[in-house]
This record gives sequence, structure tokens and C-alpha cells, in this order.
Amino acid sequence: MNLMLERPIALLVLFSLATSAAVTRVQLRERSDVLEGAPFGSSGSYERIIGKVFFTVDPELPGNRIISDIDLAPRNERGQVEFSADLYVLKPRDPARGNGTVLFEVPNRGGKGLLGMFCNAVSTRDPRSEKDFGDGFLLTRGFTLVWLGWQFDVPKEPGLMRLYAPVAHHQDRPITGVVRAEYIPTSRVLSFSLGDRTMIPYPVADPANATNRLTVRDNVLGRRRTIPRRDWQFARAQNGKPVPDCTQVFMSSGFVPGKIYEVTYKAQDPVVAGLGLAAVRDFISFLKYGIPGGSRTLLGDQRRYLRRAIGFGSSQSGRFLRTFIYLGFNADEEGRKVFDGVWAHVAGAGRGSFNHRFAQPSRDGHPFMNTLYPTDIFPFTDLDQTDQLTALTDGILHRSAAAGVVPKIFYTNGSYEYWGRAASLIHTSLDGKKDVPLSPMTRIYFFSGSQHGPAPFPPQRTATQNLPNFTDFRWCMRALLVRLNRWITDGTAPPVSRYPRVASGELVLLQQVRFPKIPSVRFPIRLHLAYRVNYGPEFRTKGVITIEPPKVGKPFTVLVPQVDADGNETSGIRMPEVKVPLGTFTGWNLRAHKIGAPDELYSMVGSFIPFPRTKAERIRTGDPRRSIEERYAGRKDYLTRVSAAAYNLVKTGYLLQDDQPELIKRAGVHWDVIIGGKLR
Repeated sequence: MNLMLERPIALLVLFSLATSAAVTRVQLRERSDVLEGAPFGSSGSYERIIGKVFFTVDPELPGNRIISDIDLAPRNERGQVEFSADLYVLKPRDPARGNGTVLFEVPNRGGKGLLGMFCNAVSTRDPRSEKDFGDGFLLTRGFTLVWLGWQFDVPKEPGLMRLYAPVAHHQDRPITGVVRAEYIPTSRVLSFSLGDRTMIPYPVADPANATNRLTVRDNVLGRRRTIPRRDWQFARAQNGKPVPDCTQVFMSSGFVPGKIYEVTYKAQDPVVAGLGLAAVRDFISFLKYGIPGGSRTLLGDQRRYLRRAIGFGSSQSGRFLRTFIYLGFNADEEGRKVFDGVWAHVAGAGRGSFNHRFAQPSRDGHPFMNTLYPTDIFPFTDLDQTDQLTALTDGILHRSAAAGVVPKIFYTNGSYEYWGRAASLIHTSLDGKKDVPLSPMTRIYFFSGSQHGPAPFPPQRTATQNLPNFTDFRWCMRALLVRLNRWITDGTAPPVSRYPRVASGELVLLQQVRFPKIPSVRFPIRLHLAYRVNYGPEFRTKGVITIEPPKVGKPFTVLVPQVDADGNETSGIRMPEVKVPLGTFTGWNLRAHKIGAPDELYSMVGSFIPFPRTKAERIRTGDPRRSIEERYAGRKDYLTRVSAAAYNLVKTGYLLQDDQPELIKRAGVHWDVIIGGKLR
């Protein structure tokens, strides 16, 4: 094992200072064998590379003008903007044995999820042990795995991937602006952070400023009630007492569970957040195309062996990729295509706060969490649409198409994304009345009856009214990755898109869902909507928000998948647990009464509502769904049907044949637990 840990080593100075290329050097912190050099099939052994990438961008180049506040970033003696980012790579030690494809994961809030998603591994920030690599699926198939920091506000914790970007500044004074922080307690607390979850917030510039405001409301569009300034302060709770802190809010009476608290305050020194998009663009371009006057780097002879790149992102990271394409970052500084394939997973219709002044990249947008941030904003579809109310015409691929750099795209969403992330808008008209055509470069796959990410089995109810949903779509993700790589490698088309359509009645308004009346189960009265939102006159042109909270206009029409008599959805890719069900699988769940707001959807969690086990139980409870004993002759019959469902997925290209036995094995565990009455 070769470790270099004593001091950072400037591994590469890649080109002369006169060139406009953006990667200037890579500083190596560690280079070591993965699992002590154990081979991963025909790919051979892998090595780990950890370091830091240093960049410069010319703010005058057209490809960099799209970075908000780039003109206000500090420049070096050559007039360029400098920044850096953390790097983590897993690559075949012999690059000739790899498959030629970089699989880049956009780190979700600084983390690493690829191995957990595709390798049945335990997700970790720094994979070292056998369990961290699971079955090694990605490595045995020869992918070069890459992570690069792009988010400036992730906590300063070991293993998290960070961007180190400069602050925008006027020549003679700091830049100030309005920032909004939202918090919804699940228990009574005395203080909360101005940042989203564990992210580093923008501190309040002047705690005494009269424009600082704290409000509370009951729901997204509810009336805001201003809390008197004498009742709260910028402080953190310590032993029940306030300690002055410019990054937290304290109220001695406590914050009530299930209420939406919102702080608007003046901050200063905005980070040039859009450099995170540039970092991804420029490093992937460097891996694919090399650098002027040289070819060998820490990844080997990359121009010979790394010929393609796939960008993968889940949730926040998928929204990052939609933003990346929309803003035109898939063309590098020389106009070349960056990603050959892009896969935005469970991103719904959203983009995000990745390229504007005082951006908070972690803020997303859910039914009852991080509400009204600039996430679900027009446009939503790949191809151009016109919003008749605002007279705007635009599409996600508008800039990429004009530049000739459209990648091959996968959008995968579960049921939750239709309920909680407005996913229908990526393939319907803005009024919800018809389906719209897809780009020939795009495939959309809907995982029926699934939540944002599968719950562990057996599921456990904590803060929701129903058990969470354990439908595991990750098995299909493996097959789809193989097909996406073939698509960008030799042009072999992937399986056809599978998603609910308006024309077939598979996609309907909330009030048209024919959900059965299951005892003790409440059906949602509302879902997440995307609105026409006004953040100020300079938001779309300069990325400057001047109206907080924003002015909310008319919503777009959001639709959800229709269901059958069991409450299970009728469209999309139906995993065996949904196709051959032991209960009802939904993309929605309601908040438990103990955490407040029980009429609101619980963000990112679906429901599993088991069928009655026997006919007698069904009759006794008044459940309209047939019992398990009325559906299946026994365990063997159930597993035979599961096997047939899995085989159909293999035949249609949505599942790998090698993964079929594991699905059947897991189905047996599901049967044993549910029939045994072990769910609580």
C-alpha cells in the first residue's frame, strides 16, 4: 500500500499559466490499494486517490458568464478566479482493464452514495472495508468512480466533500442581501440553526437590524404571524439559556412542533456558489480530454482509457444535474461535451439553489419542508414549453441543444416524487391536460409504489402515521446503469420509457385518485405544488433575490399516479413486491400526531399498509382489500408469482438476470415477517 499522508504533494502542474484550461493542479493526500489489492473480476485491483483539485476560470469567457456574481469574485494577477474542491477517486490500477467510463456522482450534501445505491453496500464517507463495497458491482464492471466537492456549506467533518470558493465583494464594500431560513420542529425546542439541517448557514450581519423578522404559520400558504422582536433573539440554547450566536435563533417559550417558522434577515459576503457547477464541468472535461501538451495524470493515460462520462445524482444531486444541463454547463470552456450521459434520480421536476447570490444549496422543496425556495421553477420539461401566464418559453435542454452538447438522459422517480416533488411536470403540459413529447435523448422511468429511498425491512413506524415503504428499486437501477453505459458507448438503445400518462388515465388530479377506504388510514388532502413565484426582478437575469419571502402566484397543475382496487399504482416499472403485493405501497405518508401537522405529508416517506392476513381478519376490520390467504395458496405460490414478475423485468431489460435470485430470496423474508405478524 502506497500512502502519502505526511504533507500534501503538488502532484501536477498541468499547463502553462497562459492557457485558459481550468484545472491547474491536483494535490494528492493519499494513494492506496482498495481492499489490499483484491481483484474485482476482469477489472483487476482498484486504487483509491484522495486529494484536492485547484481551478482557475476566466470570468470573461462566455462559458463562465453564466456563473452568478462572477464579475464580483476576487481575481489573481492574471485576472482569473481561483477556487478548489475535494477529490475522491476509485479506479482500476491498470486503466486498460476498466470499461472506459467515468461514473461521477454529484455528492449529496458532501456524502457518497454510489456504492450503497449500486453495490448493496453500507454507505460511508470513506469506503475501506469489504462491507463498504458490497458485492462490488460497479468495480467488477470496470467503472472509474469519481466524487468532487461542489457545495460550499457542508459541515467541516472528515470525509465530506467540499467546495472552497471565494466570496463576492464590491470594490469598496461588502455585499449584503436578504436571506430566509425555515424550520419546522418535530418536538418542542428552544433554538434552531439558520442553516438547512446540518449545513453551515449565512450568519446574520447585524442582529439588531430592525428588518430581521421571525414569523410562524400553519401551512405553506398560511398567513404569516410576526413574532414580536422582544420574544426572540439570535442565540443558541445552552442549558436552557440563550448564548449569543449569529447563526441560530432562540425563543424562551420554545418552538411548537408542526409549525413553519421563518426568519428573514440581512447577511453579507455571499459565496460564489456557481463555481461548484464550474468545478464539475472542468474536472470531467479534464478527465475526458486531458490537458494541452500532456496526457498522463494521476488517473493514467486518461485520453486513451477514459473516453466517456456519466453524471449521476440522487435527490439534491439529481436536481444539481438538471440545473447543470439547463444553465449550459455541459459545454466546457472550449465548447466540448462534458457528460455523455446524465442520470437524475428522484429529483422530481426540481432544480435548485446552486447559482445565485446567497444561495443555500441544501434547501430543496417538499410538501412540508423547505417551502417556496427556488427549486420547482419553470421550465420543467426537456423540450421548450411556453407558460401562457408569464409569457416565458424555455426548456431544460434549450442551451445544450443550441450548443450541440445534449447528453443522453435518464430521469428516474418513485411515487413519492409525484406526490412530494411535482414529478409529473417533467412530462405533462403546464395545465396537466396532456402528455408532452420527450426528447429522443431522454428516457423516463417511474418506480411504482416507492418512496424517496427504500426503507429498511422490516419497516418501523417512527414519525409517520403508517409504516414506511420498503419497495427496493435499486435492483432495477443496476440494470439501467448497464443500459445507459451501452447507450453512450455503442448507441444500443435502452429500454423504453415507463411512466404514467394522462392519455391512458394513469396520471390524474389528487381528487380523482380512487384510493380504497382502508380502516384507520387517512388519504392526503393535499400534495406538493409548484408555483409561479416572484423572487424579484433580477433573479432570472442576475441570480439576485430581493423579495423574501417570495410572492406566490398561481400553481402549476401537478398530477399523481392512479391506483387499483388495492391502492397500488397501475403504471411504471412495478417491482415484484408491488406486482405481487402483500399490502398497499404508496409514495405518501402523513405526519404522526406527536410531531404536529398531522394533515401534512411527511417528506420523502411513503407507506406500506399490509393486507389482512386472513379472510376473517378482513371481515372483522372491514378492510375492502382481499386478504393474503385469499390471494395466494401459500408461500410457494407467492414466490412462484414473484419469480414470474422478476423474470418479466429481466425480459424487458429492467432487471439483470443475475439479480433475480436475490429478489426471490428477499420476497421470502417479506412473506415470513408479514404472515408471522411481526410488523409493528
